[in-house]
Amino acid sequence: MSGTTEAHSLGEILDGLAEQGREQDQVSVDDMKKAVGQRSYGPFLLVPALLEMSPIGGIPGLPTVIALLIVIVAVQMLLGRDHLWIPGFLGRRSVEGERLEKATDKMRGIAGWADRLFHGRLTFMTRGIWVRIIALLCILLCLTVPGLELIPFASTFPMAAIALFGMALLVGDGLLVLLGLAVVIGGGIFGLTRLV
Repeated sequence: MSGTTEAHSLGEILDGLAEQGREQDQVSVDDMKKAVGQRSYGPFLLVPALLEMSPIGGIPGLPTVIALLIVIVAVQMLLGRDHLWIPGFLGRRSVEGERLEKATDKMRGIAGWADRLFHGRLTFMTRGIWVRIIALLCILLCLTVPGLELIPFASTFPMAAIALFGMALLVGDGLLVLLGLAVVIGGGIFGLTRLV
């Protein structure tokens, strides 16, 4: 996939990232941005969340960096910006190409399943005011990540919801928004029961 090609499915996104992983020793956030294109904000929520949920997310401090990146994307969604801006200090952050390729390989099965299953339902929930609602929820979810990072795999709950929201925007399927909301509610209930 070339740097100017727009990703229209999760499989296409993974293809682009895997290609970068094979060709480069280090793959930066800016490189990943070029791989997925700028058709919508969906990939910029989906890809970081999936990477955080992969073995790459086990790198100390990386979940918080990923959460910061998602917040920057979500704020721009709230503001209605047409083109995504990523600050240089984040754009230059990188991961080993081999690790990135392995992480994308582990996501292939779920990507194929998701691409076949999700598309074109409740499309009103993937545009207009709903985009801003999704953006606000992503910001709130990311605020929980630094604390959750202290507990192994605890940040999977917020990142799973963000990945669902990102996929919803990518493929235009509002059912994924509902699933994301279910994860948010379920994670909140689980967290409250652990505190009581």
